[in-house]
Amino acid sequence: MTAQSSSSSSSSTPDTPTTDSSSAPRRVARPNTGGSAITLETSEPLFFLAASLNACGYDDDLANSSPVRQRIRDEMNAQLAASAAARDARDGLCAYVRDHALADPGRDLAQYVSLALYLGPPPALAPTVDEVELPAEASQVVAILPLVRSFADAIHLNALWFEHRAEYEGFVDTIHDPLTKMVLGTDLYLHLPVSSYDGRRFTVFLEPLLAPSQTNARISDNDFIVVVSPAKKPAASVPMDLIRHTYLHYDIEPLINGHTASLNRLLPLLKPVQQSALDFSYKSDIVALVTECLIKAVEIRLEDTGIAMPAKPANLNERTGMQQYEDAMAAYDRRSEAVRRRAIDLAMRQGWVLVEYLYGELGEMQKDGTSLRDFIGPMVYGMDVDREQHRDGQIAFLPESSGADVVRRAPHPMTSLELAEMKLMKRDVDGAAEIGEAALMADPANAEAHYLLGRIDLMQGDPDGALDHLSQTVQLSHDPRTVAWAHIYLGRMYDIAQTPERDKALAEYRAALANRDSQPDTKAAAEKGIKEPFALPKRAAASSDQQSSPDDLDPTGKAEKEAYRPTPPQ
Repeated sequence: MTAQSSSSSSSSTPDTPTTDSSSAPRRVARPNTGGSAITLETSEPLFFLAASLNACGYDDDLANSSPVRQRIRDEMNAQLAASAAARDARDGLCAYVRDHALADPGRDLAQYVSLALYLGPPPALAPTVDEVELPAEASQVVAILPLVRSFADAIHLNALWFEHRAEYEGFVDTIHDPLTKMVLGTDLYLHLPVSSYDGRRFTVFLEPLLAPSQTNARISDNDFIVVVSPAKKPAASVPMDLIRHTYLHYDIEPLINGHTASLNRLLPLLKPVQQSALDFSYKSDIVALVTECLIKAVEIRLEDTGIAMPAKPANLNERTGMQQYEDAMAAYDRRSEAVRRRAIDLAMRQGWVLVEYLYGELGEMQKDGTSLRDFIGPMVYGMDVDREQHRDGQIAFLPESSGADVVRRAPHPMTSLELAEMKLMKRDVDGAAEIGEAALMADPANAEAHYLLGRIDLMQGDPDGALDHLSQTVQLSHDPRTVAWAHIYLGRMYDIAQTPERDKALAEYRAALANRDSQPDTKAAAEKGIKEPFALPKRAAASSDQQSSPDDLDPTGKAEKEAYRPTPPQ
């Protein structure tokens, strides 16, 4: 394992951005594109985002943070006190942070951490991938970057980074050995070779400006990432158990994924899990459930039970001393096993129903000295599924989900048209139109691009363009909801034309019903159009331009909101 830190002074370059989702996978920005698969790093872009949040009232767990966090905050405050321009930059930045705050503090912080991981070095702080390739949570706050650049320039944040660089490197040095010990100990237990670079990367980022109690762990394509902050007490300590949990994902996921076909025989075990409070992803995906159960079983095996192991007597040749030692070890094993059994019971009641079985199988693996790679197959094929299903059906599950995974899996990045839909919802019509036109230029038969541009034409008062695009949508789309709403929009256009064409409007409304979208708002809108001609709201009826907005074609606003939602790919 290597310890390295990223900075604008690094002579190596970040990974090359990719704009083709079918080519190389998205990669987190990194100073080195090769080398060790396991690294401990600091990140200047992450420092810039974390400093910005601290300047805007991010005080979480400040009392338990390393003293360097308060020193940097004090130095930023001194710069702000001395400069009106810096205060103005800070105020604009903080207004954005307030406007984009999420109810869940963990998710609120996570969106900025996620963005920071895809940024190149300052001063540009440019995303290392196209905006449409950013994780969804990061794309929601990407517009903060110009404000961060202005703020960083106003308070000379780059100078603060270099001033405290030695302290950051000190954290890396302190945590390097415990992290190395954890990695080697985990691989030794699983009888796996020490990881070498295979295209996947496990990285621990250290950022003292974040709260020690808020660990960010995530998986994004082939990057397994943990972002932690050292605590004040114990000195520079980090949550190694949470880091190990993510490392177990890194170790175990490829082994499980190699047996996905054989895991189908375990699908009946998803039935009893439906009564638990687990996230739906585990109730619907046997691979995800088995992976997490195996990780938890390994963690229980490796758990420090808090019971002191007896010391060996100085002279093991003495029968009395040897017997006492063996008795003490037996008592130690019983007490330790009792602690682990309580952990197994808790995990099972949380919904991780395979933990007990896998815990027992890991014990057999230890006795045989077999590698987990070789043992996973027998674990799966040797399971009595009916017996496990019956046992799982007897579990009294806990009512609340207290066993959620600490690792976040980055959602699939938005497509360009999903990004365009988001821009249209925010009334960025020009930005949405630019994306839609580019998509249509690349593929003239792109139904979603036609649907998007048809609604934009309505907003811009171009009924002929809207008629053409929405008619193309009806011909090309295979999504029932998209087709149904295209028919409804066409029906409304015929109803409010200068020379209304009621017969054509009725045909469109009936076509929307015949499309069987099954959603109640679609059915209600179509049936209302059949019952009576659509009429513009009074405010629009007095206007010379009766096609100026989809709000006019949908006065309730409800259908418009639904029609604008990104349509899942077919």
